[in-house]
Amino acid sequence: MAGSPSFPVEPPGKTVSITVLEGHDLKGLKGDSPVTFVRIEYNGFVLGDSPKMDASAEGSVKYNFTISFDSHPEGFHTLDDIAQKPVIFTLIEVLPKEKKQKDEKVVSLGQAVADLLPLLQGLCMFNATLPVYPLPGSPLDTLRPEIKSSIDILISVQESLLTQNQLSEGNLLRVTVEALYSAPDAFLSTGPQYNYMVGFQVPAVGEKECPFLYKNGTLKLGSEREPLPRPKKWPVANILAPGGQNIPDAFIVGGAFEEEDGELNTPEDRESRIQGETIKKRIVWDLERRCYLDPIAVLCFRRRIADCRCWPVEITRVPLVTSMKVKAGKGDKVTEEDPISFHGVAYVNLVPLLYPGVKRIRGAFRVLPYHDSEVFEKTKCLFSLFRDVGHQAVLNKFGPIGMYSPHTKSVIGKSIKDDKQRELMLRKDVACAPEEMSTTVFFQQYVESGSFIVLEFTLDRALVPKRLPEELASRVKEMIPPHPPLPRRTAGAMKAVEDYHMQITSIAASILDEYHELFGRQVVQGLVVDTQTLEDQKCQLNYELNTSGKYFAFKEQLKHAVVKIVREKYLKTTAFETLDQLQTFLSELYVYLMDQMHIALNQTPSPPPPVYTTLEQLQLFAREAQVNGEYGLASTYYQERVSRNPQDAQSWLDYGAFCLLTEDNLKAQECFREAVGLDANHLPSVLLCGIMAVMLQNYEEAEVFFEDATCVEPTSVVAWTMLGTNLANITLYDLEMLIARVLTPSVLGTLSVYSIPCVGDTRTHITTGLFSPMRIPLPALTTLCLPILDLSVSCNFMHLFNILKNFNRTLFGSFNVLLHVLHTILDMSICSEVLEKYHKLDSKYN
Repeated sequence: MAGSPSFPVEPPGKTVSITVLEGHDLKGLKGDSPVTFVRIEYNGFVLGDSPKMDASAEGSVKYNFTISFDSHPEGFHTLDDIAQKPVIFTLIEVLPKEKKQKDEKVVSLGQAVADLLPLLQGLCMFNATLPVYPLPGSPLDTLRPEIKSSIDILISVQESLLTQNQLSEGNLLRVTVEALYSAPDAFLSTGPQYNYMVGFQVPAVGEKECPFLYKNGTLKLGSEREPLPRPKKWPVANILAPGGQNIPDAFIVGGAFEEEDGELNTPEDRESRIQGETIKKRIVWDLERRCYLDPIAVLCFRRRIADCRCWPVEITRVPLVTSMKVKAGKGDKVTEEDPISFHGVAYVNLVPLLYPGVKRIRGAFRVLPYHDSEVFEKTKCLFSLFRDVGHQAVLNKFGPIGMYSPHTKSVIGKSIKDDKQRELMLRKDVACAPEEMSTTVFFQQYVESGSFIVLEFTLDRALVPKRLPEELASRVKEMIPPHPPLPRRTAGAMKAVEDYHMQITSIAASILDEYHELFGRQVVQGLVVDTQTLEDQKCQLNYELNTSGKYFAFKEQLKHAVVKIVREKYLKTTAFETLDQLQTFLSELYVYLMDQMHIALNQTPSPPPPVYTTLEQLQLFAREAQVNGEYGLASTYYQERVSRNPQDAQSWLDYGAFCLLTEDNLKAQECFREAVGLDANHLPSVLLCGIMAVMLQNYEEAEVFFEDATCVEPTSVVAWTMLGTNLANITLYDLEMLIARVLTPSVLGTLSVYSIPCVGDTRTHITTGLFSPMRIPLPALTTLCLPILDLSVSCNFMHLFNILKNFNRTLFGSFNVLLHVLHTILDMSICSEVLEKYHKLDSKYN
């Protein structure tokens, strides 16, 4: 017997309770103590009215009215509604009945708006004091500026609307449509009125598509720039109070267009941007639409961005007064809508949202005519929000569970065969595209007018989290354990006595020199001097030392050493209590100092230390031997330099660079790791550790080194370039190249465009970055970069020239830029000579 089919049990709805507590500073048409009640609306439904209450003389009134609604994924109030639609509180006054009047008259005083977004952030209860925005003609509008009417509300749920997994793995997407600038000339403020709309879809719940629709754009004539900052508005139409249409604490702040992520952010676009935003026509929305993305939708959204890169955002206008065409059939009448006009599309590149740590993109995007073939080619999208649904259906309301796109047809039971048939039909239409375009010439007015739309996409959490600098530093320490710290210098009694011995020896040498100047070197030459002569010489020497001031200089020289002995040897740091204690201590100290003086004078003098060459001289000797091809002698100098100062990271780096030149890669890697172990913030060593990891095909370790280098020096072009070149994922790759371009536009902004055919069927270009966005296989990258590092030491130019020529002739043109960037790693003192040879060979090659 076949088992009975089982159906998934839908989760029960959760009740959202709304309580109006109290009103403050209320004023009515008939006096300062009006009879009022509050009407609560949500998502187009009137939830209920509070009891009618009399206000006090101060204008306060206690309502204490509670109403609720159920939030259900498949009901009228979904999580998407919670995210984007506010609760509207309308304050209504009940006027006194007049004579012979049967029904009460009411008048709306103002509206307050409550955002339910905290319920999607894990809160189960929150309260707020909401300002009551007066309606036009309301007596609340005549209150003094310092008096603002308000109501206290409390919103709660018994349990969180989201599970812990949804809170941690879900996300909140906010999309703001600011304005369409340089609108076509056919958009007129006179004549028939139109509704200007923008729409697109994103996956919201699972893989269901959530429509983002922005209606009622305002057509403005060009006069001046839109003010900044200006508030963002709710995407709902039933808020009648002008002040209530603004979302609290949400503003459009603008910014320099060079820092935007859109298409029109180059100096060449500056003039068109200024004219479009000041002089020409525009359509202004300033609407923010929010949508909760559950964990599955987040994965789908990220996958769709990686697959399609561009997101189609549709723009159109429809008449406010629609005309219907009637077709007679066999007893039936079929009505058709007017076709949508000025159907345009903007291709929004959402790839930056896949960069680590990026949560927001904003920019201006060109508006182009909507052609199915072109949209499908760029976005792989088979669905049009306005064409396939119908603009009248869009104007009314979408279904409560959203819509589905062709990306998710398999989820809702559509067969793959249907998708293929539609795709084949679309490919067939590509051949007829010129005829189609000729029949829709008015669509080209977007292009002729240079229309562009300004959009902003914001996420609460980045789709790709950025690793913290602390995490990267710990990973580097795991791979390269840091050297133990040097032992601290002892400052105890032994050190104090040694310092005293050194001072005694120094003073004795100075006195001996003074004696030789006065009496010559008779004793040294072996001549016998009697006792009386020695006494006379002693008196004369004392006299000379006292009269010249050298005696007091010797005392000052010895004073610091004696003080250290008192503190470290005798641990005496406080004053003596009695004079006897002082005398006893001085006697003991004198005896000790005299004993130590005799010990110091009776020591056998050590031979003078040999004269060493300095570290800088050793480096120059090594470089000279290296240029002359004497690699054995150069290696000796490098090793001597390291042995002299094993705690110097630069010495290890130079030795590693030499080993890299002699193709001793393992020794070079050991040297670079020693340098990083000594100084984890030594940028060249970290970079070269990453390069060695690439050579050994350990790409994950290389990525850690390069990413750590960007944390060590965030403004380093070399670090960002190396990280971007190493990343195999092209979506992450563009970020580092973009930052490298932004950091040094003066160096990298003048590069020509080189086309590079790489492995596979992808052809990309070298543009404003060094390699951006080349997809070079990592072995080829290693072959390209390391000879340049070798060149900085050996000047083996022909070797590099042959590699570059064999790799690709067009890449050879970027060699001079590579020298400019990589010279900071190994101090390329011979760059000018290399560049001169390069230009000669370049002209010869051409």
